[in-house]
Amino acid sequence: MTDLDELSVEQTLALRTAAVTLQRDFEGVFGKETIELFLQTSFDQFAGKATVRNFIPLLAERFARQRLKALAKVEGRSDDGLPIVLFLCTHNAGRSQMALGWFNALAGEHATAWSGGSEPGDDLNPAAVDAMREAGIDIAKEFPKPWTEEILKAADVVVTMGCGDACPVFPGKRYEDWALEDPAGKSLEEVRPIRDEIRRRVRKLLEELEIPVSQTGDQDRVDPSSSGIG
Repeated sequence: MTDLDELSVEQTLALRTAAVTLQRDFEGVFGKETIELFLQTSFDQFAGKATVRNFIPLLAERFARQRLKALAKVEGRSDDGLPIVLFLCTHNAGRSQMALGWFNALAGEHATAWSGGSEPGDDLNPAAVDAMREAGIDIAKEFPKPWTEEILKAADVVVTMGCGDACPVFPGKRYEDWALEDPAGKSLEEVRPIRDEIRRRVRKLLEELEIPVSQTGDQDRVDPSSSGIG
C-alpha cells in the first residue's frame, strides 16, 4: 500500500476528507477500518498511472464508493433493489465506457451500471469521448479502472467486450459477449458506427431486462453525422 508519508499535503487532506465522507455515507453499514482499507486500496489502483496526481484521491473515493456499495449488496448489508449491469473490456477506455454512458442515459434511475477492464488504460479514448459527446452524453469524467471480486459478485448481468479469457465467470449470473470492434487508434468517423451499435445493444438489453427507457435519455441522442441507427 501507498505510504501516506509519501503523499503531498493536498493529497493527504483530500484522502482524509474522502474517508470522512464515505464513513458518513456508509454509517451503520461498514466500520471505519473497512472504509479506510477500501479507500487506500482504491488509491493504490491509480497511484502509478494517473497523469494529474491531485485527482487521484477523487478517483479513489469514487471507486471505493462503488466497491463498498457492491460489497454491501453481496453481504446483504444494504441493497437498493436496482439491477446492476457490469460492462467489461480490456482497457476500460472505449467500448465499455461508451456502453456505460448509453446505459446511464437510457436507464436513468431504474438501474445501475458499472464498467471495468482487465488491463485498465491510463486515459479514456478521446475519439470515444468525442463520439459520445456528439450524441449528447458526456463520459469525459469517467476513468479506466479494474474490476474487483465484490463488483463482479454484486452484478446481475455481465457484458464482456473483447477481453477474452481474462474476463472472469461467476456462476448464477447472466453473461453476454458483445463482439464489437475496438475503437483504439480509430478516428472519430470510424468510432461513430461502434458507438451507434453499442446504443442498439444497450437498448435491446434494457428491453430484455424489462427496464424502462428514460424518455429524457432517449431524446436527440444520435448526431446527424453518425450512421443513423435509431
